[in-house]
Amino acid sequence: MRTKLALAITGVATLFAVTACGSTGSTEPSAAPSLDPANPVVVKVGASPVPHSQILEFIDENLAKDAGIDLEIQEIDDYQTPNIALADGTIDANYFQTEAYLAQQVADKGYEFEHGKGVHLEPLTIFSKKFDKPEDVADGSLVLLNNDPVNQLRGLRVLESAGLLSGLTDDDSALTLDGDDTKNPKKLTFNEVNSEQVPKFYAEDDNIGLAVINGNYIVQAKLNLDEVLAQESSQDNPNSNFLTWRAGEETPAIAKLDELLHSEEVAAFIKKTWTDGSVIPAS
Repeated sequence: MRTKLALAITGVATLFAVTACGSTGSTEPSAAPSLDPANPVVVKVGASPVPHSQILEFIDENLAKDAGIDLEIQEIDDYQTPNIALADGTIDANYFQTEAYLAQQVADKGYEFEHGKGVHLEPLTIFSKKFDKPEDVADGSLVLLNNDPVNQLRGLRVLESAGLLSGLTDDDSALTLDGDDTKNPKKLTFNEVNSEQVPKFYAEDDNIGLAVINGNYIVQAKLNLDEVLAQESSQDNPNSNFLTWRAGEETPAIAKLDELLHSEEVAAFIKKTWTDGSVIPAS
């Protein structure tokens, strides 16, 4: 079952998140054999609508019943609510984030979470309605970027791999590149917005020369793939998405869900559903 979960959860969640001690441990849960298909355990999972909820829905419809679990999938459009909802107990697990993003959230808010191995990767992609290839990008072009630090740096790295930026460090951001002619020789200018807003602004604002867009929003917004200028490489990419749960609360049902997310059936579903490469199984 899929439902929507709104951005505002509770003020208590934010207080809890700030006062807790952080952990981002990666674990490899082994599902206990005690789950009973005749009496499935409900697992509430918060997830981005695309592709995460779709992957979970595939599991719920095809694999969960025989495994003794019943998924209650709560779709969440933003990147803050899933961890707030997990911290305050509204959900049992979430599926939407990467290692680097979770580490930043833990550093900022003190969450105590654990997570499984990567399930899938959504390569960041540069779109442009004005330019056909990177070498055509005009000096001073406006670039639309994600405003969260982790994914913004990922986006800048994609611009660097396309030859539009040079010599970046992990401390760089849109702000540090302003006026730096060595790292930003084309004098690109940057606008920063929430990740879910990037496709909308890109589609509506003709002043935008380039937009760096997260893979899940590419699919959701049904963007024109003929406008792809460059894409993040999947080779040795550490930015895969995984299942996350509260530290010390790795229940048999959560362990079983994590096991199913890494099944051959799910990998085959991902490859069959996203043939354009916007979503790929983690290697």
